[in-house]
Amino acid sequence: MTAERNVFRAITALFALAGCRMGYSKILDSPSFAEPIQNTTVAVGREAILTCVVENLNPYKVAWLRVDTQTILTIQGHVITKNHRIGVTHSEQKTWYLHIKEVKESDKGWYMCQINTDPMKSQVGYLDVVVSPDILDTRTSPDLIVDEGSNVSLHCSARGSPEPNITWKREDGQMIPQGPDNYVASATGSPLNISKVKRDHMGPYLCIASNGIPPSISKRIMLIVQFPPTIWIEYQLVGAYENQEVVLECHCEAFPKSINYWTRDRGEIISHSNKYVPELIEDGYRTHMKLTLRYLIEPDDYGIYKCVSKNSVGEMEGTINVYKIPDPNSKTVGLISGKGSSKHPKDTTYQQGKSTKDGKNLLYHENEVRDNSSPRTIISRFTVVTILLFHLWSIN
Repeated sequence: MTAERNVFRAITALFALAGCRMGYSKILDSPSFAEPIQNTTVAVGREAILTCVVENLNPYKVAWLRVDTQTILTIQGHVITKNHRIGVTHSEQKTWYLHIKEVKESDKGWYMCQINTDPMKSQVGYLDVVVSPDILDTRTSPDLIVDEGSNVSLHCSARGSPEPNITWKREDGQMIPQGPDNYVASATGSPLNISKVKRDHMGPYLCIASNGIPPSISKRIMLIVQFPPTIWIEYQLVGAYENQEVVLECHCEAFPKSINYWTRDRGEIISHSNKYVPELIEDGYRTHMKLTLRYLIEPDDYGIYKCVSKNSVGEMEGTINVYKIPDPNSKTVGLISGKGSSKHPKDTTYQQGKSTKDGKNLLYHENEVRDNSSPRTIISRFTVVTILLFHLWSIN
C-alpha cells in the first residue's frame, strides 16, 4: 500500500508539473468543471459509468483516481491501473467517462476526476454498489423435528446491500402463531419464536429475504411436530339388527405416521374379508378409520371392536360396542308408550343401512317394561270383578 501511495504522489506531481510547464496559463483559458459528478448506483455484476464534464480543457489532461486507495486509474485516454475491468472514453475532449465492468461490491466508494492545472482542480462522485439478498445457510435453521409442547426458534440470516429484511410465511397459507391466541399471516425479523408448539403448527415455513434489489430470495424450512396417537370416537355404542350392514368409525391423529388397524376384544386383528372391510382415509397426520360390518348373523358378530393406532412415540386404542337390537321392520316390534317405558343409554347410535337414527325415533325399545295400566292388566281386573259378582248373586 505504501508503494502504491508513493507512485500515486509521484505521478500526481509529474501530472501537475506538466501543466505548469505549458504555455497556456491564461486565466480566461483555465479549464473548469461544467457540472458535478453524479453519484451512481449499480447492481453487482453490471457496468458502472461515471461522467466528468470539463470546459476549456485546452492542453491540460484529465485523470480518474480511486480516492480511498489513492490509485490512479486513467490519464487522458490511457488506462494506468492493471485492473482489466477499468476503461476510459471521452467525447470531444469535453466529457470523460470512467467505465467499471462487472462491478464488484468492493468497487463501492469515492472516485475523483482531476485536471492537472496549478493548483490542481478536482471533483469527486460516489459509486454505490447494491447486492440482491443471499441467504446464509450456515446461519439459517435446517428442517426441525420437535416434540409437541416444546418451544421452537426458527433462525434465518441473509446478506446483501442494503441489508435485507426477513419475513416469515407459511407455504401452505396457514396462519403463524405469535403469542397466546394470536395468529398472523406473516411475521418479520429473525428468529421466529413459537411457544408450546402444537400439531397444527407443523408444516413448511418460508424465510423470505428482500432489500428492494431483485430478486428476493427464500428458503423453505420444514417444522415437524411429533406426538403419540390420539383417538376420537363419535359413537361408542352402536345398536344393529340381524343382517344389517354397519360402519364403525374412529378418528386418529399421530406423527410420525402411525400403524392403524382394527381388532376384536380378544385381540385378533381384523383383516379384509367378505364380512369385514377396513378402510383408511389419510390427510396429513390425521387418519379416518372405517370398518364396515356386513351381514351380522352370528352372535359373535356382536361385541367389542377396537381401533388401534401405534407409532414410535406411543400407542392408543378406542373401543366400540356393537349390540343386537330387533329389526325395526319386523311385525313383532310395536310402539310401547307410557310413563314406565324404558330409555336407551346415552351416546348410542342406531343404524339402519348406512344411515344413523336417533334412538327416540325407533319404534322398538330394548329392556321393555310394561306398567299396571297396560290393556292386559285392565282385562284381568274386569274378569275378577265379574266372577265375584256372579258368586254373590248365586248365594242370594
